[in-house]
Amino acid sequence: MKRVTRRTILATAPAAVALAAPFLSIGPARAAKQYDPGVTDTEIKIGNTAPYSGPASNYGTIWKCEAAYFNMINAQGGINGRKINFISYDDAYSPPKTVEMTRKLVEQDDVFIIAGGAGTPTNTAIWKYMNEHKVPQLFVATGAAKWDDPKGHPWTIGFQPNYQSEGRIYAAYILKNKPDGKIGVLYQNDDFGKDYLKGVKDGLGDKAASMIKMEATYETTDPTVDSQVVSLKAAGCDVFVNTAINKFAAQAIRKAAEIEWRPLHILSGIGNSVAGTLKPAGLEASKGLVTDFFLKDPTDPQWKDDAGYKWWLGFMNEWYPEGDKNDGLNVFGPTVAATIVYVLKACGDELTRANVMKQAANLHELSLPMLLPGITVNTSPTDFAPIKQVQLARFDGERWQLFGPVISSALPA
Repeated sequence: MKRVTRRTILATAPAAVALAAPFLSIGPARAAKQYDPGVTDTEIKIGNTAPYSGPASNYGTIWKCEAAYFNMINAQGGINGRKINFISYDDAYSPPKTVEMTRKLVEQDDVFIIAGGAGTPTNTAIWKYMNEHKVPQLFVATGAAKWDDPKGHPWTIGFQPNYQSEGRIYAAYILKNKPDGKIGVLYQNDDFGKDYLKGVKDGLGDKAASMIKMEATYETTDPTVDSQVVSLKAAGCDVFVNTAINKFAAQAIRKAAEIEWRPLHILSGIGNSVAGTLKPAGLEASKGLVTDFFLKDPTDPQWKDDAGYKWWLGFMNEWYPEGDKNDGLNVFGPTVAATIVYVLKACGDELTRANVMKQAANLHELSLPMLLPGITVNTSPTDFAPIKQVQLARFDGERWQLFGPVISSALPA
């Protein structure tokens, strides 16, 4: 069995029916075998690029976790008897590198699909290429709203709640809890960050112009965001919407504490990992943060007797023991991997790229072990936004505490 290497992950495990056999079962109808490139009677090649180095390197654990999940599935017999060969290259969160590695995966490694790639700027760089070559760009690890475009880009589909809808939810929370607030927004200067900003503005409606006092951006090449945080405080902001990736989100939380700035601090779902953001920032400095979740937080003791959490803990102990069990990214990884495997199992012996997209666009009330109660995966041929619900949470200095109902994060039609 091949294991994770620094540059390439060759996983031997297709995620047995979604996260684990006790939770899901699929019995695809048998038909004549049909294969596209990357598939044989014994193998399915899945390609991926991920940030194992660079400014988003702490997200790399997602794909190490996915590889571990695929290893588990291969050990259980694979997907309808076929083992997954998972080839994952380091793109360092650099769009040009993503293009280079993706072309290698498609044109030299001959992969069947590209799955779970990280980041809005990196996936944007290959978006046109993937659709022109009609290779599935499956369940990308980014919440940009543009992935929900079945007519214009039928070979790309998202996964997590989209950033614009999250931004609208943050705006609704602000309007309810601090209606006279002076808002500062920190966002990455690309489509990822601009999606969050648009969502906040759309959610505030005609109050956006008067309530948003400052928009502060950062580049992924910036060493810190300290100056942006100082400027937001100086602008008189008493509400801080922090939509940065983990590295910069942690810096912003820490700097706010250092300068004794105590706004209503909303942290986006993309950066709310206890291990990846809050511990580096300081747990005391993180107290009072508000965020949103669609997955169970592994640090939350309320799940200790939950069947899904127990499954996940067993998976981590056996297949990814070096992984941090306080890191929610290691929950995201197997959840995406399970959905990929579910789709591939549903394809049966018709392992064509067109059938992959057909199955990915027909997920109905798919429940996975580490999704929050009440949240399921749903798609259709006109709906490429698989997860559309979240729940708010507040950090108490030790853990996130969920509050309020499950909220629909779907954008209006």
